Amino acid sequence: MKITGIIAEYNPLHNGHCYQLQQAREASCADLVIVCMSGNYVQRGEPAILDKWTRAQLALSNGADLVVELPFASAVQPAERFAEGAVKLLAALGCQTLAFGSEYPTFDYQQVGQQILALKAQAQTFIDYQKTYATQLNEFYQAKLNLNLDQPNHLLGVSYAVANAQLTTPLHLLAVGRKQAQHGDQMIEAGQYASASAIRRSVKAATTNWHQLAQVMPSDTLRALQRQSHLDWEQLWPLLKYRIESTSLRQLRAIYQMSEGLEYRFKKVIHTANSYSELLRALKTKRYTYARLQRVCLYVLLNISSTVIAQSLAQQPIHLLGFNAVGQTHLHTLKKTLAQPLISKVSAKLGAEGGPLGLDVRVDRLQEQFGWQSQNFARQPIFYKRKDDEHC
Repeated sequence: MKITGIIAEYNPLHNGHCYQLQQAREASCADLVIVCMSGNYVQRGEPAILDKWTRAQLALSNGADLVVELPFASAVQPAERFAEGAVKLLAALGCQTLAFGSEYPTFDYQQVGQQILALKAQAQTFIDYQKTYATQLNEFYQAKLNLNLDQPNHLLGVSYAVANAQLTTPLHLLAVGRKQAQHGDQMIEAGQYASASAIRRSVKAATTNWHQLAQVMPSDTLRALQRQSHLDWEQLWPLLKYRIESTSLRQLRAIYQMSEGLEYRFKKVIHTANSYSELLRALKTKRYTYARLQRVCLYVLLNISSTVIAQSLAQQPIHLLGFNAVGQTHLHTLKKTLAQPLISKVSAKLGAEGGPLGLDVRVDRLQEQFGWQSQNFARQPIFYKRKDDEHC
């Protein structure tokens, strides 16, 4: 069986994602497409616009055969750690190909992954507090390999390539060219493609143009966005402000990624910040990207320590979110050989503190407090029935 994996957030799933699913299946001649999808929080430190079960259902109805959750400990991380967790998970599930979107679909990611792996030890030695780590890394690769990581999907693709090069049996890397809209575009232009950023901005606007959104996403995504409440940082701001103000410096220092005295900066600026965006601007220096600061804010809000992240990463659970008949057949085969836990139902033991899904259960409770239905307990993987011609 030919198995292709895709790493995704689907925040939310749109026509560009459908195109990628279709192209990945066709170009790799895949019998099975597995999606490793972030849960209720995404890589840049934000709550997802739709819950993980809704997004898994959308993935299945638009081309995926099997959807598993990328645990919080890997999902909310810098690009290289995000990539490492997801690539390992897809390799464990039997994927032979990894497909991903790229601004440079003809780029030789396979070769560059091997080259960067050889340089990785050197890349970790530089420290310039006047530049972000990402800037220093880009400059280092430019000098050593004439490689410019100037586009977000290209950066992720290279991160996947490096993680892939570390596998005992590396996957074949398949870059799919982006259609029309670029990552981070803030406006929806004419046509059938728009970035997820532009879509989220439109959904959260005071007046949402649903007719315009209908042109750039499947109808089931549109219905989900119209029906489900959306959680964002502006709603969470009062909770974050209280957490920072009421937490001691010693406790803040234990928060994951709270390094280089950043806890003092949090304490210094919190009293004058009147919104989440104001806080980020006050925290921003040449050393930190906004994405890094957003992740740290999320770790603070959810009280995520370095110890908890390490414990979760060590367990490497695979939480099933959904599958169709083809995916179900593959799961039966996997259960005979898979070394790590394959979880279809979250029990009290699995979701307890220290359990394989303990961290994910804990962080998902925040969404449940804002009206989302149970995200773990009493939930079964989605079994999706469809005709063969229903792929995007």
